[in-house]
Amino acid sequence: MSRPKPEIILENTNPKNYKSEQVLKADAIYSVFYKGKPINLRSLNTLVNYPGPKYKKVSFSNSGHAFNLSERLNKIFSTKDFQVVKLTQGEIITEVDETEGSDDKKTKSKTSK
Repeated sequence: MSRPKPEIILENTNPKNYKSEQVLKADAIYSVFYKGKPINLRSLNTLVNYPGPKYKKVSFSNSGHAFNLSERLNKIFSTKDFQVVKLTQGEIITEVDETEGSDDKKTKSKTSK
Protein backbone atom coordinates (compact mmCIF):
# COMPACT_ATOMS: atom_id res chain seq x y z
CA MET A 1 0.00 0.00 0.00
CA SER A 2 1.40 3.38 -0.95
CA ARG A 3 1.57 6.43 1.25
CA PRO A 4 -1.20 8.99 0.92
CA LYS A 5 -0.15 12.14 -0.92
CA PRO A 6 0.56 15.02 1.44
CA GLU A 7 -1.64 18.11 1.28
CA ILE A 8 0.51 21.05 0.16
CA ILE A 9 -0.47 24.30 1.90
CA LEU A 10 2.24 26.60 0.46
CA GLU A 11 5.03 26.15 -2.06
CA ASN A 12 7.97 28.30 -3.14
CA THR A 13 10.51 27.41 -5.83
CA ASN A 14 13.84 29.21 -6.05
CA PRO A 15 14.28 30.20 -9.74
CA LYS A 16 18.10 30.08 -9.47
CA ASN A 17 18.55 26.49 -8.28
CA TYR A 18 14.97 25.17 -8.69
CA LYS A 19 14.85 23.98 -5.09
CA SER A 20 11.32 23.93 -3.79
CA GLU A 21 10.10 24.37 -0.23
CA GLN A 22 6.67 22.94 0.51
CA VAL A 23 4.61 23.51 3.65
CA LEU A 24 2.58 20.34 4.26
CA LYS A 25 -0.52 19.84 6.36
CA ALA A 26 0.02 17.79 9.53
CA ASP A 27 -2.64 16.46 11.87
CA ALA A 28 -0.41 16.99 14.90
CA ILE A 29 3.15 17.03 16.18
CA TYR A 30 4.20 13.99 18.20
CA SER A 31 6.85 14.61 20.83
CA VAL A 32 8.67 12.31 23.23
CA PHE A 33 8.30 13.37 26.88
CA TYR A 34 10.02 11.96 29.99
CA LYS A 35 7.78 11.59 33.05
CA GLY A 36 5.26 13.93 31.45
CA LYS A 37 7.79 16.70 30.77
CA PRO A 38 9.31 17.83 27.45
CA ILE A 39 12.93 16.87 26.82
CA ASN A 40 15.92 17.56 24.60
CA LEU A 41 18.21 14.75 23.49
CA ARG A 42 21.88 14.90 22.64
CA SER A 43 24.63 12.40 21.91
CA LEU A 44 28.34 12.83 22.34
CA ASN A 45 31.59 10.91 22.41
CA THR A 46 32.75 10.64 26.03
CA LEU A 47 36.37 9.91 25.02
CA VAL A 48 37.00 13.01 22.91
CA ASN A 49 35.38 16.42 22.73
CA TYR A 50 35.24 16.37 18.94
CA PRO A 51 32.99 16.94 17.01
CA GLY A 52 31.00 18.02 20.05
CA PRO A 53 27.49 17.06 21.12
CA LYS A 54 24.80 16.46 18.52
CA TYR A 55 21.26 17.43 19.45
CA LYS A 56 18.65 15.02 18.13
CA LYS A 57 15.03 15.51 17.19
CA VAL A 58 12.38 14.56 19.75
CA SER A 59 9.34 15.98 17.89
CA PHE A 60 7.94 14.60 14.65
CA SER A 61 4.97 15.07 12.33
CA ASN A 62 4.76 11.28 12.01
CA SER A 63 3.74 9.36 15.15
CA GLY A 64 5.70 6.27 14.11
CA HIS A 65 9.04 8.08 14.47
CA ALA A 66 8.10 9.31 17.94
CA PHE A 67 7.01 5.83 19.08
CA ASN A 68 10.25 4.31 17.74
CA LEU A 69 12.34 6.87 19.65
CA SER A 70 10.26 6.41 22.83
CA GLU A 71 10.69 2.62 22.68
CA ARG A 72 14.42 2.92 22.03
CA LEU A 73 14.93 5.34 24.96
CA ASN A 74 12.85 3.16 27.30
CA LYS A 75 14.99 0.17 26.35
CA ILE A 76 18.32 2.03 26.69
CA PHE A 77 17.45 3.47 30.10
CA SER A 78 15.49 0.41 31.35
CA THR A 79 12.35 2.39 32.08
CA LYS A 80 8.83 3.02 30.81
CA ASP A 81 8.91 6.75 31.56
CA PHE A 82 9.37 7.92 27.94
CA GLN A 83 6.00 8.50 26.30
CA VAL A 84 4.65 10.06 23.11
CA VAL A 85 2.52 13.18 23.50
CA LYS A 86 0.24 14.38 20.69
CA LEU A 87 0.39 18.17 20.34
CA THR A 88 -2.47 19.74 18.36
CA GLN A 89 -2.51 23.30 19.67
CA GLY A 90 -0.42 25.61 21.77
CA GLU A 91 0.43 29.11 22.80
CA ILE A 92 1.73 31.44 20.08
CA ILE A 93 4.86 33.24 21.26
CA THR A 94 7.32 35.70 19.76
CA GLU A 95 11.08 35.69 19.95
CA VAL A 96 10.88 38.86 22.05
CA ASP A 97 8.66 37.03 24.58
CA GLU A 98 11.30 34.33 24.96
CA THR A 99 14.22 36.75 25.47
CA GLU A 100 12.63 39.38 27.75
CA GLY A 101 14.01 37.78 30.90
CA SER A 102 17.54 37.27 29.54
CA ASP A 103 20.48 39.60 28.96
CA ASP A 104 20.29 38.90 25.22
CA LYS A 105 18.59 41.98 23.74
CA LYS A 106 17.13 40.79 20.45
CA THR A 107 14.92 43.18 18.56
CA LYS A 108 13.51 40.74 16.03
CA SER A 109 9.93 39.66 16.48
CA LYS A 110 8.25 36.73 14.76
CA THR A 111 4.48 36.39 14.89
CA SER A 112 1.98 33.96 13.46
CA LYS A 113 -1.68 34.42 12.70
